[in-house]
Amino acid sequence: MTPADLRRRAVKAALGETPFDLLLINGRIVDMATGEIREADVGLVGTLIASVHPRGSRGDAAQIHDLAGNYLSPGLIDTHVHVESSHLPPARYAEIVVAQGTTTIFWDPHELANVLGIEGVRYAVDASRNLPLRVICAAPSSVPSTPGLEMSGADFAGEEMETLLSWPEVAGVAEVMDMHGVLNGSERMLEILNAGLESGKLIEGHARGLNGAGLQAYLAAGVTSDHELTSAADALEKLRAGLTLEIRGSHPYLLPEIVAALNGLPHLSSQVTVCTDDVPPDMLLAKGGIVALLNLLIEHGMKAEDALRLATLNASLRLQRPDLGLIAAGRTADLVVFDSLEKLSARTVYVAGKLVAEQGKMLEPVAAPSIVPPRDTVRLQPLSPNDFVLKVPVNNGRARLRHIKGARFTQWSEVEVEVRHGEVQIPDGFSLIWVQHRHGRHEAKPQLALLEGWGELRGAIATTYSHDSHNLVVLGRDPQDMALAANELIACGGGMALSQNEQMLAKVEMPIAGMLSDLPAADLAQQFAQLRDLSNKVADWEPPYRVFKAIEGTCLACNAGPHLTDLGLTDGSTRQIVDPLIECHAHPADAHTTH
Repeated sequence: MTPADLRRRAVKAALGETPFDLLLINGRIVDMATGEIREADVGLVGTLIASVHPRGSRGDAAQIHDLAGNYLSPGLIDTHVHVESSHLPPARYAEIVVAQGTTTIFWDPHELANVLGIEGVRYAVDASRNLPLRVICAAPSSVPSTPGLEMSGADFAGEEMETLLSWPEVAGVAEVMDMHGVLNGSERMLEILNAGLESGKLIEGHARGLNGAGLQAYLAAGVTSDHELTSAADALEKLRAGLTLEIRGSHPYLLPEIVAALNGLPHLSSQVTVCTDDVPPDMLLAKGGIVALLNLLIEHGMKAEDALRLATLNASLRLQRPDLGLIAAGRTADLVVFDSLEKLSARTVYVAGKLVAEQGKMLEPVAAPSIVPPRDTVRLQPLSPNDFVLKVPVNNGRARLRHIKGARFTQWSEVEVEVRHGEVQIPDGFSLIWVQHRHGRHEAKPQLALLEGWGELRGAIATTYSHDSHNLVVLGRDPQDMALAANELIACGGGMALSQNEQMLAKVEMPIAGMLSDLPAADLAQQFAQLRDLSNKVADWEPPYRVFKAIEGTCLACNAGPHLTDLGLTDGSTRQIVDPLIECHAHPADAHTTH
């Protein structure tokens, strides 16, 4: 049946000339246009809503589902997500989130793109076909996120963006993380932004830390959204500037003040949406994606109707999808039934007019597309403990080193250290961070730096999932443990690993691009939760910043402050690679070896 034929059928059904395919009766509609909760029945024809009419006024339908007074909402929309952070392929991810009520996502596959280039985005598109989850893709602009300070598996500029934006599955430019390049008019960022503007598609933002003139300049370049909110004041300044806010669930400690600020405005702006950004597999299963965020917003004082509007009508406006986000005739029949608005839990889920989930479970398994996932992306030879020793050009003596201080918000600091046989003796209270390029694009040596503010790690934590270049990263103090964890990941094709006392504590294999797992979701979630729990043996976590999740963001060179990448110790503010060695002095007996 053609779209025109389907529309004609819907018109006839709305007029009562033909029966509905499916009639939903005795529901209470959460009206996103008015904020009302009202009694109405909804008639569906194929994938469309054909009619929203008074309760009990129609009974002619091939099937009738009685909603028994429960609440009917449009399907939930996630306006910014990296599916890769679930470490699940799209089909397995869809099985979880659709059953929770999420029916549409806007996926920025820049993690895959940083490993595989355009082929990574192609995999994301192809692996998302014919799923019960509507997957809209963005063209990654951050490959890598900070050119010159890091090297990933590919480089995207204007030509690559034009190619990706020509694909019908791609709806815009993904988060523009190179804020420095935007504000300073780098040739690469001008090409990327021009490609986005000429396509007429969305340009997503990453305006972390921007305010005042810098924020205004960022908008003037064509960026129209931001999820990098750091406080209520930051959120309000960005909303007043004209950005669409994407309140994210991955930073829950900010939600109370942001909700209070939004509740204090004269009206709820249509330019406020919600996103998950990054959710690990165990939390996705246990707590949920968008639905978990909405429940937090409600818990912190936002009306349930308003919270739902952020994830439905407002999100559809942001994504320029007038077919979604509202229970109204002519819209796509993506619908969620909730039995309570005090705590949202999907009772039933309809996608494109078909009942697909009940009580948090899919009615049928989600079939994955028949494509070959990308593997063998950790292109490294086995390493030795000697590769994990921080060295300076003095045999025995003292050295003064620049180092990274802090977890999420890093700062520069300096420390004087003892040197024995050319090896830095790690001071009390410090650990090491180590990075090695894994994509085979250059032969740079491993990079090491001292890390303060993470405590003394009792073992090692290794990962090939490290935003955004996804090189191999190891944190620890003991070279034996660090080499053991790193070699485990090299051997299995990537993932995360913990070691202690020269023994493996836990490992999660992610052989697809070094970031996705072949395991069923429940098994992966169990392994991931176990690894996170056992990480307490290696590290002393101190929320909200020094947390397990921070491991994945330790190398984000686009952010202000020092970060270690595969090219060295970088400064995100000045966009320079900095020599960590300030000076060193040999003991008198070794005075011939100085710097």
